[in-house]
Amino acid sequence: MVEELTPEEVNERIEEGDLRVIDTRPPAEFEQGHIPGAINVPLGDLPSMVPDIEWDDTDVVCACPVGQSSKQAAMLISSYEGVEEDVLVASMAGGYEEWDFELETGAAADA
Repeated sequence: MVEELTPEEVNERIEEGDLRVIDTRPPAEFEQGHIPGAINVPLGDLPSMVPDIEWDDTDVVCACPVGQSSKQAAMLISSYEGVEEDVLVASMAGGYEEWDFELETGAAADA
């Protein structure tokens, strides 16, 4: 079972600076607006990109349009041996449909 964080919890943890957001939407959707500081890793690219991401002890939340594919992404990331066991890997409940906070626009940040 994948743990879920509410959009409110995600926003609060981003403001505290202790959460990494992996946005699994296609690049065009990401560029139109994304959670500040999010890293764009489209779901289809995730299996090949997980080893290339610099994982540390920062908790991770995956975000998608409605909170479904982000659960798959969270399961995949949490199963990667490069992610420490005590790191929370969660899905954002309700996805961007439920996100009522500020969005950034523009190209993807580097992982």
